[in-house]
Amino acid sequence: YVPPQVRKAQETLDDKKREELGRLKKMVNGLINRLSEPNLSSISGQMEELYMANSRKDMNETLTDILMNACVTAVAMPARLMMEHVLLVSILHHNVGIEVGAHFLEAVVKKFDELCKSDAEGKECENLLALIAHLYNFHVVHSLLIFDILKKLVSTFTEKEIELILFLLKNVGFSLRKDDALALKELITEAQRKANTAEKKLQDQTRVRFMLETMLALRNNDMRKIPGYDPEPVEKLRKLQRTLVHNSGSGKETQLRVSLESLLSADQVGRWWIVGSSWSGAPMINDTNSKPQQKLHVGKVSSKIMELARKQRMNTDIRRSIFCVLMTSEDFLDAFEKLLK
Repeated sequence: YVPPQVRKAQETLDDKKREELGRLKKMVNGLINRLSEPNLSSISGQMEELYMANSRKDMNETLTDILMNACVTAVAMPARLMMEHVLLVSILHHNVGIEVGAHFLEAVVKKFDELCKSDAEGKECENLLALIAHLYNFHVVHSLLIFDILKKLVSTFTEKEIELILFLLKNVGFSLRKDDALALKELITEAQRKANTAEKKLQDQTRVRFMLETMLALRNNDMRKIPGYDPEPVEKLRKLQRTLVHNSGSGKETQLRVSLESLLSADQVGRWWIVGSSWSGAPMINDTNSKPQQKLHVGKVSSKIMELARKQRMNTDIRRSIFCVLMTSEDFLDAFEKLLK
């Protein structure tokens, strides 16, 4: 039972909080709407001030919601606009803290996974993939995640997936080659194998051939073979990023080296990539089905050895076991085998 006066206080607090969040949303929305390359410096500065004045959680949620509404539309977003939005996230990620980029990345990846499973007709998947690609371009996330997504798309290999693979490779292919040429080579081999084994109706299509040609051009580092590939805008914005990030040394160190699986199961297994992130239901803590620890058996040991162990103050089972193994082993291999058991 909650007494009326306490209930009233809670309601007014909720209203107050709602009002505050509404005001915050308006301010962030106003800044995002004005976002462009020339005023990126002032807008990122104002966003940092908002981060200092409000709780990180509220700011992260508000920013993520507004950016998702702005960028994830049923029509394809202009690449330049997408880059500017992601660049803002990247600057905040480097200047404010890695939880900014981590929160946004998790929301984007979960939405992408959800839309991939559904048969959505619009361009939302491409827009989400563009967000992930640019998060990689601006050093928020490591190439590990991009390779995970590519592997997932190659394993499904339908027409929709082929489009997405092409789109991703066109955006970040050469950066992937620079980061991990071997992983890219393995991926290309796997895609070629898939293309060969795919049913005939898929093989006839020029799209698959085009994708394989693009992959070969990437492997041979031949930029001219990829139509519409222009690294200029990304490079220009990277230079701008370097001027706006306070501690210029931080580039690769703040990259989130997180896999697709970890992001999708973050609610179950926690977010290890954010320092100090807590979550309920830690499997290690609340594991009720965990088996009781087995007793250690070290075969038959003479009472003389056990007495020695006692004299050496081996006061727990595991210490006694290790001591007995070391004392009774014939050689180092025998000791190793016994210790493993």
